[in-house]
Amino acid sequence: MAMSGEKLLVQCMVATLLLIAVVEATDGPMICNIALNKLGQCRPAVTGKNPPPPTKQCCSLIKHANLNCLCKFKSALPALKIEPYRAFALPRKCKSNQPVPPQCKGKF
Repeated sequence: MAMSGEKLLVQCMVATLLLIAVVEATDGPMICNIALNKLGQCRPAVTGKNPPPPTKQCCSLIKHANLNCLCKFKSALPALKIEPYRAFALPRKCKSNQPVPPQCKGKF
């Protein structure tokens, strides 16, 4: 009987480790094809007086983003200290083939 208890414990441990691996492998909640926990990769490129160019990681996110969807959130960006015109300049800076929707271009 001791062996079956040990076997059950080992099975539970393996199941727990697999569950942890699956949860850590996911990107979490998504918005407009971007994992929310990865949005910070673009923050330096859209904030401050003289932001640096976007990083390769940021550009990778932007190239997969749904820009029409992101445009719906443009009015919320200033509350996050993000300049909307800088945010919607990222596709050009990242050399993305996606066109920026007309309603997202220019200063707000």
